[in-house]
This record gives sequence, structure tokens and C-alpha cells, in this order.
Amino acid sequence: MHTQDFPQLASVQEIEQGFESFGYICSPKIATAVFLAFQLRKPVLVEGPPGVGKTELAKTTALLLETPLIRLQCYEGLDEAKALYEWKYGKQLLYTQVLKEKLGDLLHGARGLAESVERLHQFGDIFYSEEFLEPRPLLKAMQQDRGAILLIDEVDKSDYEFESLLLEILSDYQVSIPEIGTVKAKASPMVFLTSNNTRDISDALKRRCLHLYIPFPTVELEERIIRSRVPDVDEQLRQQLVEFVHSLRQLDLKKVPAISETIDWARSLLLLHADKLDEELVSNTLNVLLKFEDDIEATGPELRKLLQSGSG
Repeated sequence: MHTQDFPQLASVQEIEQGFESFGYICSPKIATAVFLAFQLRKPVLVEGPPGVGKTELAKTTALLLETPLIRLQCYEGLDEAKALYEWKYGKQLLYTQVLKEKLGDLLHGARGLAESVERLHQFGDIFYSEEFLEPRPLLKAMQQDRGAILLIDEVDKSDYEFESLLLEILSDYQVSIPEIGTVKAKASPMVFLTSNNTRDISDALKRRCLHLYIPFPTVELEERIIRSRVPDVDEQLRQQLVEFVHSLRQLDLKKVPAISETIDWARSLLLLHADKLDEELVSNTLNVLLKFEDDIEATGPELRKLLQSGSG
């Protein structure tokens, strides 16, 4: 990565303050990882449970650096045609039709078969040229003149074959296209890979990255997040709701509430003009925090204890 392609990130504190100005409240550990990735020109593999801000980290970095965000959403079966490039078959077909119509003019005056074939080969080279190439996210990120933030989201959902494709790109920021040759990045992108730990990432890919694990935030950090995102919530209610969510996360649930759910719940309580939590209010709004009916039913009998624990 050519750091001159981006605005400079002078310090960890500058990153923390910059992120906060865009509403992303992070720990010093996260800001340090971004600073080191920027300076060392290495991709960052961001792991952690769903909903802790992994994707938002890449988005906010793009805002801070004032550079395009190019996102690749991973899934099982993802291949290079969707991730790297494919040919514009419709345009190639149209070109073939035009070539067929002009074939007489093209071969006019050719002496013998060898010269005719040579003329056809000249047009065949154009057929597989960059103007017929359709760049997908990985190649598009390397084509940006001033660099880009490349977000490879949920890489753990892809296959190991796709990880092999990433190795060349993340090592040298270049890719080999058989018909064209090696394409090098104009300005190497800053890369974030996210994983929800649904499977192990290969050692080869991990070695190429800085590792950052984002857990659920502490009570204090989550209160800062709610204060930033929902500033009109009363301080006492903010403390109560965050402590209640942290108590919920200790239960054996199919899906514990993420930070985004805490924010949605805070906004919901604000709309309901709540000033403190009580059992009826929490019961009526629990579906904002929990996404499975089994979790809601299992939590119901525990509400009073959870509220007392949160108040304590």
C-alpha cells in the first residue's frame, strides 16, 4: 500500500477521535490495529461475534480516509467470476457480429491463407482486451487511482478455494489474467477481511494479515456508543438498558443481542417516552433485542432477576 495515496493517519489517538466524529466509538485496541495496518501496509482480519462492528470498522475507515469503499460479500461457491473479473460476453457477441459483417473488407487484398489468418489474429487479440473486461470487487479495488478500502465481508462463508485466490492478491496486490497477463494495483488498497468464526481461516491467509478480535463491548464502552448514537436517552435509562443487555448476553440464547440491537432498543424506548425499565416495558419490547421466539420465551421467567441484576 502506498500510504501517500491516502490522507495520513498520524497516531492512534487521531484515529480514535476521527472514528468518534463519524459515530464509531471504539477501544484503543481497535484504533491501534487500524494504525498498524495502515503503516505496515497489511490487511486486517477482523474476527468476532456478529454485530460487534466489524463491517462498520471498514466503512468508517473509508469515511476517515475519504476514499471509496468496495465491498465483496462472501458466500459458499463464490468464484473469481463474481469476485475478480469476467468477460463482457454480450459486448463480445456484438463485436463478433460486426466482425462477421466486415469479414470481406477485413480480408480484402490478403494474399493466401497465412496472411488472412494473421489479420484475423489481430482482431482476436482485441476480443480479449481490457475493454471487454468486467471488473468485480477485487479487481475494481486495484484499479482505483488513489487507492480504496476493500472490504471482504464474512470470508468464513467462502470456500478454501476462494482463500487460495486471495493469497496472490493480498501478497503482491496483483492478479494474473491468462488472456492479458499480470495486472498490478495502481495503488494498493487497504484491506479488511471479516469473519464470524463459522469455520477456521487457513494459516496461509492468517499469516498475511494482522489479527483483530472484536468482542462485545464493556458496559462503559457500550454506554458511550449509545450516548453517541441515541443522545436523547436519559443517562439513568441508558445505564439501565446497557446493563440489562449485558445480563441478557450471559444467558444461553440462540442469538445474543448485538450492538445494533442495543441501539434499536434505545431508540424504541425513546419513542415510548420511557424514563426507566420495568418488567412490563421490557416484556413488550423484548422482540427488538431478541430475534428468536424460543429466546424470548426462555427469557420471560428471568426478567425480574435480570432487571434486579441490571439495577444492582
